[in-house]
Amino acid sequence: MELPVFYARDAQAGLYTMDEPTSKYCIQVLRKEKGDGVLLADGRGTRYDAVIVDDHRKKCVVEVTAQTLMPAPAVALRIAIAFTKNAARMEWFLEKAVEIGVQEIVPLLTLRTEKEKLKAERLQNILVSAMLQSRQWYLPLLAEPAPLESLMAATEQRFIAHCLPDEKKHLLDAMQPGQNSLLLIGPEGDFAPAEIELALQYGFVPVTLGNTRLRTETAGLVACTLMAAVNR
Repeated sequence: MELPVFYARDAQAGLYTMDEPTSKYCIQVLRKEKGDGVLLADGRGTRYDAVIVDDHRKKCVVEVTAQTLMPAPAVALRIAIAFTKNAARMEWFLEKAVEIGVQEIVPLLTLRTEKEKLKAERLQNILVSAMLQSRQWYLPLLAEPAPLESLMAATEQRFIAHCLPDEKKHLLDAMQPGQNSLLLIGPEGDFAPAEIELALQYGFVPVTLGNTRLRTETAGLVACTLMAAVNR
């Protein structure tokens, strides 16, 4: 039976006290007791094997018995996506992007972006929960909202998914495996033509994600899935 994993950003060797929400989930929800084994993740790649020594439901104490630095992802997958007004849809996207294995999500500011102010703490909690659920050890980065222009100097292989009827490759055919990648996904009204032209001038490769028109969050999910598939 797999041991449960809990987020412990400041975990260290020796005794560690879980915060109240984590303690409550561990002791009351999962019904863990003194002597039970658990795992801790600090989000920076270290796995901590631990044993519960005090099963207090508000201040659960564990003793770390081993530390292991887990392998980092071989390539960095980054997606920059314009957030929509519907917060629930974008929260769903963030959860799924983390589960799939994307290492960085950049909220993209474009001429048609609908939402620029984000609830950073809530979104960060979603990232943590998705990391734990998918049993990963590196917490993806949710970057600060960034204008399109700030990404033009990116050094990884770069792609832009847009809806204009220009010549485009399918993302699966355009990507080279084993390389860091950045993909731009626009708002539901798509990128403005001038924004697409700017990206092309800076070497972004225009790509398609399929034959149907997708909502922003769906396009993001499909893109993450394809990017991960190329580097499976």
